[in-house]
Amino acid sequence: MPLSWNEIKTRALAFSKEWQEETSEDAEAKSFWDGFFNIFGISRKRTASFEEPVKKLGEKYGYIDLFWKGVLIVEHKSRGKSLDKAYSQALDYFSGIAERDLPKYVIVSDFARIRLYDLEKHEQHEFDLKDLHKNVRLFGFVAGYQTHKIQEQDPVNIKAAEQMGKLHDRLKESGYTGHSLELYMVRLLFCLFAEDTGIF
Repeated sequence: MPLSWNEIKTRALAFSKEWQEETSEDAEAKSFWDGFFNIFGISRKRTASFEEPVKKLGEKYGYIDLFWKGVLIVEHKSRGKSLDKAYSQALDYFSGIAERDLPKYVIVSDFARIRLYDLEKHEQHEFDLKDLHKNVRLFGFVAGYQTHKIQEQDPVNIKAAEQMGKLHDRLKESGYTGHSLELYMVRLLFCLFAEDTGIF
């Protein structure tokens, strides 16, 4: 069962304080990401691997800092290094990854800053590590939370529903009520749907 958002925020705050002074990618990046996954109650070892070998364009091989197949690539740098270069490096790996394993997210970090790219929504979010607890919902996918975008109804559908409602009310006012009215409305709706979709 996923942790509550309050528990995740509490863990994120503790994580930020623990890692606020770290600078060296080589020495501590793996521990950093193990701790990051732990914020969400997830064992990194069970979901993602470090230094995943991947063939880049040409004959060269590269090593993805952290790879969760089909979900996430992480590129980590030492404090102060370019996050743009880290992102470019992450994208260079895509050509060597099977289509089914391509990630939906890329995270780049230099300990002090974290930048998340949501590749499906074409969104980018960057913040300081100390503000991780304010941004944990961006990483809901790590804990298994899913976001659903509610799309606004097509104005034509809204108008059609209003007209069906008015027809129902007028028929009811004229004395056409009960099961007969409801059955008529369902049949009429089916006919409109069938005509719209080309069934007949």
